[in-house]
Amino acid sequence: MLLYLGQELGEDRPMCKGPLVAFVGLGLAGRGDRHPYEAMTQTLRFQLDGMSCASCVARAERVLSAQDGVTSANVNLGTETAEVRFDAPATPAAMAAALAHAGYPPRQRQVVLAVDGMTCAACTGRVERVLRAQPGVAEATANLVTRAATVTLWGEVGAGTLAAAVTRAGFQAAPMAESGGADPKAEEARLWRAAALSAALTLPVFVAEMGGHLVPGFHYFLHGLIAPQSLWLAEFVLVTLVLLWPGARFFRKGIPALLRASPDMNSLVALGAGAAWAYSALVLFAPGLVPPASRAVYFEAAAVIVTLILLGRSLEARARGRAGAAIARLVALQPKSALRLGPDAESEPQEVPIAALMVGDRVRLRPGERVAVDGLVLQGQSSIDESMLSGEALPVAKGPGDALTGGTVNGTGGLVMEVRAVGAATVLSRIIAMVAEAQGGKLPVQALVDRITLWFVPVVMSLAVLTFAVWMVFGPGLAQALVAGVSVLIIACPCAMGLATPVSILVGTGRAAELGVLFRKGEALQRLETAGRVAFDKTGTLTMGKPKVQAVETLQGVDADAILALAAAVERGSEHPLAGAVLDEAARRGLTLPEATGFHAHPGKGAEAVVAGQKVLVGSARLFAPLDPGLAQMCKVAQDKGQGVLLVGRNATAEAAILVADPVKATARATVEALEKLGLQSVMITGDAEATARAVAADLGIKHIHAGIMPAQKAEVVAALGADTVFVGDGLNDAPALAVADVGIAMGTGTDVAIEAGDVVLMRGDPMGVVQAIGLSRAVMRNIRQNLIWAFGYNALLIPVAAGVLVPFGGPQLSPMLGAGAMALSSVFVLGNALRLRRWGR
Repeated sequence: MLLYLGQELGEDRPMCKGPLVAFVGLGLAGRGDRHPYEAMTQTLRFQLDGMSCASCVARAERVLSAQDGVTSANVNLGTETAEVRFDAPATPAAMAAALAHAGYPPRQRQVVLAVDGMTCAACTGRVERVLRAQPGVAEATANLVTRAATVTLWGEVGAGTLAAAVTRAGFQAAPMAESGGADPKAEEARLWRAAALSAALTLPVFVAEMGGHLVPGFHYFLHGLIAPQSLWLAEFVLVTLVLLWPGARFFRKGIPALLRASPDMNSLVALGAGAAWAYSALVLFAPGLVPPASRAVYFEAAAVIVTLILLGRSLEARARGRAGAAIARLVALQPKSALRLGPDAESEPQEVPIAALMVGDRVRLRPGERVAVDGLVLQGQSSIDESMLSGEALPVAKGPGDALTGGTVNGTGGLVMEVRAVGAATVLSRIIAMVAEAQGGKLPVQALVDRITLWFVPVVMSLAVLTFAVWMVFGPGLAQALVAGVSVLIIACPCAMGLATPVSILVGTGRAAELGVLFRKGEALQRLETAGRVAFDKTGTLTMGKPKVQAVETLQGVDADAILALAAAVERGSEHPLAGAVLDEAARRGLTLPEATGFHAHPGKGAEAVVAGQKVLVGSARLFAPLDPGLAQMCKVAQDKGQGVLLVGRNATAEAAILVADPVKATARATVEALEKLGLQSVMITGDAEATARAVAADLGIKHIHAGIMPAQKAEVVAALGADTVFVGDGLNDAPALAVADVGIAMGTGTDVAIEAGDVVLMRGDPMGVVQAIGLSRAVMRNIRQNLIWAFGYNALLIPVAAGVLVPFGGPQLSPMLGAGAMALSSVFVLGNALRLRRWGR
């Protein structure tokens, strides 16, 4: 219906019309972006680390003064700051690198701004350029999907100053901490209202002009009722309302951007719709200025353009809301209030907002309530549903001294807890922050997109001018030239290019969070895709990290439970790692432990104590007389399997062997097999002895082993494995290896140090999460490539069609209305494709 070259009412009527040249020239004067430090003196203050004495001050000042362009440098030891005045060619990045090389690295901090008004890739590029031009800004990244900009700062630049600079550029910006970010539901509701109003005003115009394509003879009937001039006047009123009311947003943002020589998607819409409206108004009110063959109005084109693009943006807003649902679900886990207990028993408990809680406060947790913040149980017994953290469906029993995590759910018992962490320090807040940081990140693949979109809109406008000129020279006339020029403006879609990467990251990292996989750094998504091998730490990563008794082997006639009870009585006074395993096994069997006296530890050998009047020894063979041959053989078999052996005996004679091992995790072998299917090599790095390491590796199917590795050597081993190595670990001594690996994956059940060092965190401590992280990485990158192919392919194919290059060969020329629909659907396609990631792994 919208694609036509035929006749209407027996007249030659070009598809669309509207003067194009009135506005186009405004966007072609150049970008207007100069180097931020060009021909202007700047003052910047660095916060320095590593300052300890006056010689440090002198050296830092010499380093700064040596930089070409620095006019003065003053370093203050007391405040650990360096104040620098500089001109081009000096830059903050070069000065910071020089200071870091000298041993005084400047501290960086991050500021997040909520930015409203970004609608396409040209907008994000503009925001980034404005922020990078501010003194002290090291890096700036704007995200079209999250409507936010993340700024990394060298100096003491205030968030308000940065927000003001972005606002002056034509956007609405404020520090995220103050604004709380845009409300996706409110934005969607506003867009749907605008689209509905625009559609209601457009429908009569569309029917009046296009009804003849649906019902033959409709135009004859309509013109018999209403004179064409009166009909055009009514259309003028309705379309003017469309442009001044729901469509005003395009002109309010697009024209100022055009005048600043930084046109965006709004500029294209404003030019296209405005040109169609202006040309039609000229035909209506001053027909003498238009050649008789071109006197036709195209009000419906201007109105339909606005309506379809508003409809597309409404669908975009809905899809963005769905894409960001992962963080919304995490935030929903946080209770709004808690029942705080007073300082004494007589005080009445008070319901207070969780923001009012402080470390050390006592909180009453009622049955069925969510835990407000992180803390320790002081009183009571209950079971806690920790599935949001561990994925374990069974509730975990909690009593005095046990830790509680905010967002988990209390069972049927009442508890009193002491607050240990509040605000951003809680586990749930840190999870939310990790997900948000990853979703707001920019992948290396985005660099090419940024370079193209920087010039996309100006190039499109130039093509529109060129198209108009060619059709004016070689075409049938003004109206046909306008059809082609406006179509080029409207069909071009930088929105899809701007959304292609960030929306996939948003949905992919959100889905990962649901699976308990947290990407702390968005670029880890891209690096994981090209991983060649995965190196695992053994203890706590592939194994449970807690020794467990596998068997109690005894000499003939010796009761296993009785000898285990004697061993446990002795080990009750020991701090050896295997002592806990013996005590746990005795408790599991329900044994009553006799009293032990005279405990004495033999370093490197074991321990002894007097139990029931007899000296009981527990430890290695060096504590005992030569072993019984049968018992010795059992010990050898166990050690070959990688099991630890504790001998137990009375009066220097060994009577039993307690076999202890760190059991492998249930999914460890399946993880290795799944990685092999993905084409990845598995490597095990451990400090254990070669025999133990080989026994565990054989059980798991791992062929490549590095045993006997000291903690300080793990990073060296990982570096030697190659640049495409992923390292998975959980302990304090894994932090250096996690940092040096191409991608470090930290088990969330490990230490905070390891978690902070990892690029990816597995909250559930399940090695299968490694497979999920890599699989999701590949899915996200595949999704991004599909989006980019579509976004670039769409523009590369349809812009020439809109320009009319196929018309001389008998092909069609696109109506601007069809172009507007295609442009709107282009963005919706990208969003819909990314939303498929929500179903990954289901």
